[in-house]
Amino acid sequence: MAPTPPGPRTAALAATLALALTATACTPGDPAGVTDDTVTVGMLHSLSGTMAISEVTVRDAVELAITEINADGGVLGRQIEPVIEDGASDEATFADRANKLLNDDNAVTVFGGWTSASRKAMLPVFERNNGLLWYPVQYEGLEASPNIVYTGATTNQQIIPALDYLREQGHTSLYLVGSDYVFPRTANQIITAYAAAHDMEITAEEYTPLGHTEYSTITNDIARTEPDAVFNTLNGDSNVSFFQQLRSAGVTPDDSPVLSVSVAEEEIEGIGPDNIAGHLTAWNYYQTTETDTNTGFVQAFTDTYGADRVTSDPMQSAYNAVYLWKAAVEEADSFEVDDVRAALDGTTIDAPEGTITIDGDTQHVVKTARIGQINDDGLIDQIWTSPEPIAPDPYLTGYDWAADLTG
Repeated sequence: MAPTPPGPRTAALAATLALALTATACTPGDPAGVTDDTVTVGMLHSLSGTMAISEVTVRDAVELAITEINADGGVLGRQIEPVIEDGASDEATFADRANKLLNDDNAVTVFGGWTSASRKAMLPVFERNNGLLWYPVQYEGLEASPNIVYTGATTNQQIIPALDYLREQGHTSLYLVGSDYVFPRTANQIITAYAAAHDMEITAEEYTPLGHTEYSTITNDIARTEPDAVFNTLNGDSNVSFFQQLRSAGVTPDDSPVLSVSVAEEEIEGIGPDNIAGHLTAWNYYQTTETDTNTGFVQAFTDTYGADRVTSDPMQSAYNAVYLWKAAVEEADSFEVDDVRAALDGTTIDAPEGTITIDGDTQHVVKTARIGQINDDGLIDQIWTSPEPIAPDPYLTGYDWAADLTG
């Protein structure tokens, strides 16, 4: 898949970002967050609750990057001092802790979030205080804020390539199952629009609350209706119950392969490889991704946290975020949010997933799409990749069929 060309609303999007910037107050980046020797940053992830299965490893990756950078001399001669907070899998808690990090701890930037509900709860806090959040997880798109840098994939870098892949494999009927919040509902709105434009059938669309554990009705329905494929946007530990019960219902990857966009190596470990081997994922990075940088990254992570630990796309994107922030700070020669933001465009690093670059118009990252198949060892083998990195198009301006999407 070639990079998505700039859509007709690119200039308008850039203007919107610039207008939003002028409307924000300039209070964080408080000098109290920077001393002659240290700089304070925030880390905000769910360390408890239903999302801890996914977010603890993201916290670990951010800590690893900070440790590496500090060992190499820090940023602008200062050691990074993180303040760690628990979002507790609750969007109101994320907003409250974000406010604390910006106003009480004087964090010059914050790394955190997973669910779109948590991101949207934090967004007004960062815009009101002119803070800068580095958000590491793939999401549903239809958003851009001058106070967020999105280091995970947007829709045209994950969900659309996944749909293209399924269609190329002859899968024309899809069963949609997701958690009941903004990401799955918006993602399925996009999937439905794509399907209508490409002669695909949506056979069912089912939602359950985060943390839900009873899936027998849905899995039995999948077994009965035999869709060509299942598109899974469940998040957190609900995936454990879903895949275990799907297997109990007798559904195999040969019958109706499940393609997941929020199940990575860390979740597979909790689900159990026996319950999910052979099913599919769509990400931009796997532990098995073959780059020189990834070899060193995996080694550093397992050396630090244990040989039994695995790496994954969201935690890799979180790790990348710290290095992208460092590069932008050094380009700006400043920790002030406005200065760092001005330096973001074109910031490039050699990441474990490959070379990545920030697109300054959207504050998203140019990324390569990858489809993987889960193997018996609980890792993911890449079976398809986009021929080159894909430019971010969060509002899907390059797709006529997406013109009526609102998010």
